[in-house]
Amino acid sequence: MGSDVIERVVVLRHPIERVWTALTTAEGLSRWFGSVAEIDLQPGGRAYFRWDDLDEESVATIAVVDPPHRFAFRWAIAGLPEDDSPQTLVDFTLEPVPDGTRLRLVESGFAQAADDVAQSAHKANSQGWDTQLVDLETYLDATA
Repeated sequence: MGSDVIERVVVLRHPIERVWTALTTAEGLSRWFGSVAEIDLQPGGRAYFRWDDLDEESVATIAVVDPPHRFAFRWAIAGLPEDDSPQTLVDFTLEPVPDGTRLRLVESGFAQAADDVAQSAHKANSQGWDTQLVDLETYLDATA
């Protein structure tokens, strides 16, 4: 299971509604998650992300929308084609806490891919989420 799941928990010093907006709107996402984001916020809707600095893009399918507590999407495993390949589930859970909002991120499903692809994608996404979650906190703090 070690290379199948990425899990991160952070407490953000902001109300749950602000964190939800940062996670689920094109304007919010494009400020911390890549350079450009588009999102059709409904189950089965599509989300598009582009990282200009990495020359990468990704298309996701929205899986869960439960404002303001849970948001999840599926996207292709890095290193595999976008169409008809195994996908991981990226699941954000938000919970109000005295200091703000606890955000729990779980990305799972890497083990569907071949071992070498799964390990490479897991490592890349693990490092990516570390960076992106810092960017999320920086964005929220800067716009408080």
